[in-house]
Amino acid sequence: MAFDGFASSVFMAPMAGITDKSFRQILHDCGAGNLMTEMVAVNAIQFKNPKSYQIADVRAEPYPAVVQLMGNSPDLFAEAARLMTDLGAKSIDINMGCPVKKIVNNNAGSALMKDLSLASQIIEETVKATPLKVSVKFRKGWDNEHVNAVEFATMCEQSGASYITVHGRTRAQGYSGIADWDIITAVKNAVKIPVIGNGDIDSPQKAKQKMLQSGVDGVMIGRALLGNPWLLNATHQYLVNSKELPPPTVLQIKEMLLKHIRLLVEYYGEKGGMAISRKHVSWYVKGLYEAKAFREQYTKLNEWSAAVDLIENFFAKVMV
Repeated sequence: MAFDGFASSVFMAPMAGITDKSFRQILHDCGAGNLMTEMVAVNAIQFKNPKSYQIADVRAEPYPAVVQLMGNSPDLFAEAARLMTDLGAKSIDINMGCPVKKIVNNNAGSALMKDLSLASQIIEETVKATPLKVSVKFRKGWDNEHVNAVEFATMCEQSGASYITVHGRTRAQGYSGIADWDIITAVKNAVKIPVIGNGDIDSPQKAKQKMLQSGVDGVMIGRALLGNPWLLNATHQYLVNSKELPPPTVLQIKEMLLKHIRLLVEYYGEKGGMAISRKHVSWYVKGLYEAKAFREQYTKLNEWSAAVDLIENFFAKVMV
């Protein structure tokens, strides 16, 4: 099952501080699925911020990657889109759904759902600036009194978006509560461009159920991938041929965890990589025997070699 020029109808959600090059490599090694960068601020690109360039430059990655842009200036979006084309992006996604306060206060992310004229200008200028497909990710609406996903989706289509992703929560909900797939269905019925549904997908079975329920062309998985990078490919395989892949063994979890930390250290350096690895370690070992004590010990480590020793000792006990 493919999605409009992509090899799969399953997408990873862009997550700040998580979906970096290391995480994309892990997911790619697990199998099929479409990969995305963390969001890149267009004004940071304008000021040639080194970190933003590092996030955006996917030329050396051996798989297609969608680059997500965030901001509020049509001109800066156009400039960034031209650069993303040169930096190897598979396509460009515009973030109009981020609920984080500092983003919204800058009239970016989900704040753009309250300004359809500006949102339209951003899409139009981005589309004109690049030959790549341009998509838009947005939410159900600002809050329950301002649900405008259908109107917003129609605007995205008219402004030239190639496809859209709808998160079935309002900005006010953030990531709490239950995603509304009825609004995603309504969006799908209102536009002709492909629609990706996002919200509460945590298993291959649920992905298939939601696709059948809503008629969407693809699904996006976010938080359920944390500590479970196998889920993206497992969902793809289930949608393609109804094949249910077995859950990872404890040994596979250990090997993936070690690999992920090594990639983080290689990418960020030992100090930076170890600091970032702490949250990933917590997700990988959740539910395992004596995981809490292990996490407490791990947070005190700053060296890769010490991390390997602690992980080996921990999993030796778990696998007894």
